[in-house]
Amino acid sequence: MHNIGYILLRRIHTPLIALICVYAVSILGFVLIPGVDNAGKPWHMSFFHAFYFVSFMGTTIGFGEIPYPFTDAQRMWATVGIYATVITWLYSIGSALSALQDPSFRSILQQNTFRRAVNRITDPFFLVCGYGDTGSMLVRALSESGYRSIVIDKSQDRITALELEDLRSPVPGLCADAAEPDNLILAGLTHANCRGVIALTDDDDVNLKVAITSKLLNTRIPTIARAESREIEANMASFGTDEIINPFDTFAGRLSLAIHAPGMFLLYEWMTAVPHEPLREPIFPPHGSWILCGYGRFGKAVHKHLLSENIPLTFIEATPKLTESPTGTITGSGTEASTLLEADIMNAVGIVAGTDNDANNLSIIMTAIMLNPNLFIVARQNTHRNDSIFAAAKLDLTMQRGSVIANKIFALITTPLLSEFLQLARLNTNEWANQLVSRIGGISGNEVPQTWALYITQQDSPALFKGILEASQVCISDLYRDPRNRNERLACIVLLVQRGDTEYLLPDEDFNLQQEDRILLCGRFGASTQMEWIAKNHNVFNYLITGTERASGAFWQWLERKTPAKSR
Repeated sequence: MHNIGYILLRRIHTPLIALICVYAVSILGFVLIPGVDNAGKPWHMSFFHAFYFVSFMGTTIGFGEIPYPFTDAQRMWATVGIYATVITWLYSIGSALSALQDPSFRSILQQNTFRRAVNRITDPFFLVCGYGDTGSMLVRALSESGYRSIVIDKSQDRITALELEDLRSPVPGLCADAAEPDNLILAGLTHANCRGVIALTDDDDVNLKVAITSKLLNTRIPTIARAESREIEANMASFGTDEIINPFDTFAGRLSLAIHAPGMFLLYEWMTAVPHEPLREPIFPPHGSWILCGYGRFGKAVHKHLLSENIPLTFIEATPKLTESPTGTITGSGTEASTLLEADIMNAVGIVAGTDNDANNLSIIMTAIMLNPNLFIVARQNTHRNDSIFAAAKLDLTMQRGSVIANKIFALITTPLLSEFLQLARLNTNEWANQLVSRIGGISGNEVPQTWALYITQQDSPALFKGILEASQVCISDLYRDPRNRNERLACIVLLVQRGDTEYLLPDEDFNLQQEDRILLCGRFGASTQMEWIAKNHNVFNYLITGTERASGAFWQWLERKTPAKSR
């Protein structure tokens, strides 16, 4: 750790020495130059009086000539001393300000401030590397849900934006290269409260280095990394990166799911949304011929997934040889009507504008709608700064990398059981998903449902744990009771109960709970707080099971025992 005081003194030592020398010479001059007292006798100023006089003379305050009026020689020396000290002070202050504004010194100052902020965190936190579109969305969602996070980004502008964010809890941010292991350690990689590392920079190589460093320096925490190339994805998988997220594959898989099972697609979207997002309306992508504009990484992922759904595709690509586009690809960007007409847009049912240029994608969409207004429109949005114009385009489905990755990571780290629930859900039919979506929509209001997990352990749910031990039977229906009025019901649904290696999907309300069960729920925001009250408060739990309100506090419990039953 750098000693800021020592570094500052080292940078301004020259002006300090000059200041000391000027003061020393001035004091010595006043001691040596003789004066005259009130009786006309020669008099010499002491070092104390000389120091006192030079001290206020240097500030140009001017308390007068002490203790006797000065001789001409003393006044001459005082004049020289005033100019010398004032000039030296100006030189010293200027040097100090220059040192404080030096980029390297400011960097050290920020590192020390950041280190102290990290050390002061006593709650569990996630280390987020990269504060672009994805990182900012994720940090905001984590903050809304009460999770702490720490950010590293190489851009000072992004760190400044983080500092200006109105988040529920302060998020320390460091402007540094996340590929450097020392910076990750400084940001809390080896901290006891670090719960995971999330690599979200826009450079696959940096994300790879973060994943390797995390796996080597702290093996107990999970690592989630973004990768947009197959090679880096395979490399990360080779050393056990816990989750690798390819936004193109993720979105293409969702598009395929929407075509195959719209109800299941809607269930996925609701379950993996960040807090307080509005409920997405159902979409029904049509079956038939589609046009795919752009055959880069996104286009290849869409091709792969739509091929599995037997969707016939016509390709439009500006550089088909460079991107190794399929045979028959039409050369062009898709922004020209002639290209779209050549792709038989009049008989197509859907179009995907998937180039890496937002302006081109919007141009493709506008041209396509003019030619065929009945098309199902899917577009790739490359930057969130274009949110307003993409919203105005009224697309059926928008692929924004930031939100795709942020939503998936948020679901993974906040409710690990959700991943297992979604895997089990995929084994069911679209009709099953429609029924579940209908139930969830009935309790969640206008916002996406909140998902949370309840672990029946002594540490996490002491009241529920003890209640199951003492009571003959505790069912899921007991968890649904409102702690404020047991005859009313909380707006929530149990999605999954995990008991050892056995998982129960959508268990009935008379399902008996046991100790060590892990329960996944979803419901309206606020229901989780009531559920936590049930799980941890013994009196609340007793009221829900028996209908009797037990007095709290030793005195009231003693009084309750002493009060005859008849009088109650």
